[in-house]
Amino acid sequence: MAVLGVDFGTSNSAVGMCVDGQAKLIPLEPGETTLPTAVFFDFDQRQVVYGRPANEALIAGDEGRYMRALKSLLGTSLMRERRKVMNESVDFVVIVGRFLAEMKKRAEAATGQTFDRALSGRPVMFHSADPARNAQALVDLTDCYLAAGFKDVSFMPEPEAAALANRSVLSAGDLGLIVDIGGGTSDFTLFRQDAGTGIDILASHGLRVGGTDFDRALSLAFVMPELGMGTPIRHAFGDQTHIAPNAIYNDLATWQKIPFLYAPDTRRAAQELAQHAVEKSRLERLVRVLNEEVGHDMAFAVEAAKIDANSVAAAIPEFRLDMVEKGLRLPLYPVAMTATLNKMATQIGDAAHACLEQADVSPEDVTRIIFVGGTSLMQVVETALTARLPRAQVHRGAAMTAIVEGLALAAR
Repeated sequence: MAVLGVDFGTSNSAVGMCVDGQAKLIPLEPGETTLPTAVFFDFDQRQVVYGRPANEALIAGDEGRYMRALKSLLGTSLMRERRKVMNESVDFVVIVGRFLAEMKKRAEAATGQTFDRALSGRPVMFHSADPARNAQALVDLTDCYLAAGFKDVSFMPEPEAAALANRSVLSAGDLGLIVDIGGGTSDFTLFRQDAGTGIDILASHGLRVGGTDFDRALSLAFVMPELGMGTPIRHAFGDQTHIAPNAIYNDLATWQKIPFLYAPDTRRAAQELAQHAVEKSRLERLVRVLNEEVGHDMAFAVEAAKIDANSVAAAIPEFRLDMVEKGLRLPLYPVAMTATLNKMATQIGDAAHACLEQADVSPEDVTRIIFVGGTSLMQVVETALTARLPRAQVHRGAAMTAIVEGLALAAR
């Protein structure tokens, strides 16, 4: 019976299988082997759409509820909280399960096979600072696969899958470090290429820092102040002021928490802040974002500016915030972005070093750094890693598909 390799990612997902000893990626949308991990509940059509159509519905301003970065909810209390969506009470185990079921259905339609078993990737650590949450996350993800209709699911650490997919770039005896920086986590696997076609896993380590954390940091540093974060609010009586509370801004800068901000009590709280704000126009922007439900549009604008600032384009990258206010533009200078993200990049470098320490390997002994995952394309990440591994050559694997390729090979 065929086993489906599933890379359920924070930002993008993919599936594959092994055919004649080779990894075969299965298209999930026409001409595409990756599917954005996005869900849109279309209130007008009374239907749920997934992937790129979900993103397009959000951008088009369709009436509904958009969700992204669902993987980041695993292990938290939010996974089991029931919410009413389109007159149905569901929790996120059901929502994620239906996303996985959609991938299963599309894979079966594309291959003509039935997949009752899955080999799923998983971060080395879902929650690196909380062992209880880390254990619960695996329970949650298992329940999601069962809710999707799989009869059995096994798990493989994602960087170990990426190591399998990239074993051909090493020679016998070479020591490689997989650096897998995804949307929600940073994972590392140190491995040695053996004389045959296999690899020896020496150590794996993980950290709960990823691309969505980069987005959040940039949003809080540059965008949220334009919506009133850090500005004074007058007391209802007297001339004293206090600083606008950070809670709304922290959630608005966090992909997976944005849908929860559109509740009436949050909107009322923002309106009250605007009434007493010293810089009223900034708080009015916050009210507009919540009332018009454009938090995810704003998050996409932050992500786009991050990508532009990481490129070598001559023009100065900008946060394009027309959804907040027509013509609102904020520059994002690459040096400012690097300064904002440098602390997290250092944490990623420290976690890579911890992986080497687990195997009692010196940084000078690593011969190859293999970057996979979309956020590994950030220059600040490469700089942090290459500075610590002075003799290692850099190889960029298939950033978006290396994990699913390895899972497909392992699914044999």
